[in-house]
Amino acid sequence: MSSKTAIFLLGATGYIGGSVFQRLIRHPNAANFDVTVLVRAEQKAKKLEAYGVRVVVGSMADTDKLESLASQADIVFNCADSDNCDAMKVILHGMKNKHDATGVAPILIHTSGTGVLADNAAGMYATTTIYYDSDPAQIESLAPTQVHRVVDLEIVGADAKGYIKSYIVLPSIIWGLGTGPLVDAGIMNPHTVLASLMIRASLDRGQAGTVGEGKNIWPYVNIDEVVDLYIILLDNILSDAPIGHGREGFYFGENGELPLYDISRAIGAAMVELGKAKTDEVTAFSKAELDRYLWMGLVGANSRCRAPRSRSLGWKPVKKAEDALAAIKPEMEVILAKQA
Repeated sequence: MSSKTAIFLLGATGYIGGSVFQRLIRHPNAANFDVTVLVRAEQKAKKLEAYGVRVVVGSMADTDKLESLASQADIVFNCADSDNCDAMKVILHGMKNKHDATGVAPILIHTSGTGVLADNAAGMYATTTIYYDSDPAQIESLAPTQVHRVVDLEIVGADAKGYIKSYIVLPSIIWGLGTGPLVDAGIMNPHTVLASLMIRASLDRGQAGTVGEGKNIWPYVNIDEVVDLYIILLDNILSDAPIGHGREGFYFGENGELPLYDISRAIGAAMVELGKAKTDEVTAFSKAELDRYLWMGLVGANSRCRAPRSRSLGWKPVKKAEDALAAIKPEMEVILAKQA
């Protein structure tokens, strides 16, 4: 790679992408990065220009822009839609153009998620099946119908053809409010995904809810620590370290696991403390409630994994279950403040 590394980041206003963006512009080698972001809202685009990056107004539906920007990048970070296969094909075509013009395979760091491991437990049992990011054959046993999987397969296929090198990061349930200048400026979404979904759904019904009996198990990871994984992965790539890519390039983001019921119970306790429920008792979401919220069905699945490949890079997350559960009340307070 040249001394000036061209980076194209998708998702800069989102929870993960905004957090990654903030770390990129503060990176020790930031002066050697030429960062471009694609942003839908023109108002946010103008604010992002203040950070010395190139900002293009558009979306993943703007295929001409997407392909062109991907073709100009040495490294593409996709922290936007994990399930938009059409957009990913456009990105990969642009990256292939880059390879064909230069003879060098550009880098794709893509955000998937451990939802790809999900079963149909519906909260009724804990599975004994645990996936390891160091076991490509086990990951390859996943059905193409699993959430995120069709995009992951498209990416790994492109790596196998030799015109990109792919590194897929699979965060688990990410906890902790996003922080930093992009949050302060109203540019970036500070909220978690699955955890905030459960908080909002419980607030709407006035009582903590769970899926089924909440016996299913999910791994968790702190937002700042999973962003550490992205940056450590980037640093390994920039130093030409011999790390796995393609079928051997799946990197789980996890630092322990919790039964869903424990998360629901912490939501119930926070609701009582904040005067939003009279009891901390947890009850099952009804079918109508589950149908009302996108992704709620996934919350009831098991998604168990271990991340030896991620840790082999030097990634050392330290925050544990008690930290994750303690973060629920502060997030609920922010959600309530916005609703007021």
